[in-house]
Amino acid sequence: MPRHKPTLKTDVIGNLDLNPEEAVGEYLLSRQQERYFVKPPNWDSAGDSIEMLYIANAREHDAMLVLQRQLLEDAQRQTELNHQRIAQMYRMQERLRKRFIEVNGFIKDCADKKRTAEKIIRQEEALHDELSKCIDEFTKSISELNTFRHALKETVRQFQPYERVLDDVVEKSDIFVSPRDCIDRCDALMLAQVEINELENKKLLEIEEMRQRMVKITSEAALTVLGLKNDLAKLERSYNQARALGLKWEKTVSLCKDTISNNDLDKDRALDGIQIIYRMLCKRRDIDAPFHRRDVEKSVDFIKREVELLTLVLRELEKGTHKGSKSVHQEGALCG
Repeated sequence: MPRHKPTLKTDVIGNLDLNPEEAVGEYLLSRQQERYFVKPPNWDSAGDSIEMLYIANAREHDAMLVLQRQLLEDAQRQTELNHQRIAQMYRMQERLRKRFIEVNGFIKDCADKKRTAEKIIRQEEALHDELSKCIDEFTKSISELNTFRHALKETVRQFQPYERVLDDVVEKSDIFVSPRDCIDRCDALMLAQVEINELENKKLLEIEEMRQRMVKITSEAALTVLGLKNDLAKLERSYNQARALGLKWEKTVSLCKDTISNNDLDKDRALDGIQIIYRMLCKRRDIDAPFHRRDVEKSVDFIKREVELLTLVLRELEKGTHKGSKSVHQEGALCG
């Protein structure tokens, strides 16, 4: 009987008691209760041994061998049937191939015959349409001729009284030879009148076109003249503006020229003054003037040195003069 009371302590695995001394008491307690009693299944079965497993496997192996032989026999029988079916299928395929070739040739012949028949039908239809058009034209012409015939009869009947008049005119007149000549001349006059009218209309159209062309040319000429006048006015305004601007720049340029001339004159005067001072200083020191008029910097440096030297001399003279005046005053005071 299994135990159902939980143990107090377990080991690392969790299924062994660490206090085996309490196992007997717990076993007795578990025997005295019926609540947690569980009867395991097949508790009276001895279980499968190795011999029983061998016997079962041997039986299964024999059964599998029998099944394998049966399947092999079925496979051989099925192979023979398949060979027979394949041969039968090849024969059927060959027969169907021949039949297909025959049917395909028949279909091609039918298609060729159909195309030929359709071509002949189209030709016959075109010929039928052409003949129908010709028949319609002939019918229309016949109807027109009948209409003209009836109209001609009516005209002849209507103008028959004038035939005698025309004969009398031909007999009495020396101009006409026959009634036909009179009719031809009248027709010629009518045609000439028609041509004259057409020529008159044509000339009137040409005159109208010439008038319209002249009006157009006159309008274009007027527009051209107006445009030229506008351009001339623009050019005149541009000329006046350019003239005013030219006068302005002329004044500016003349002023610039005067300024440049004055500056050049001042420059020349300054250079002349520098050269004169330089030569005076050189003459004062009794030396030649080695620098020319263009060597302005050297001349100015020389003048600067000389002026500084003269300034020092003047200062020394002023100091000496001041000391001399003081001594004179002191002597005068002593004498007094």
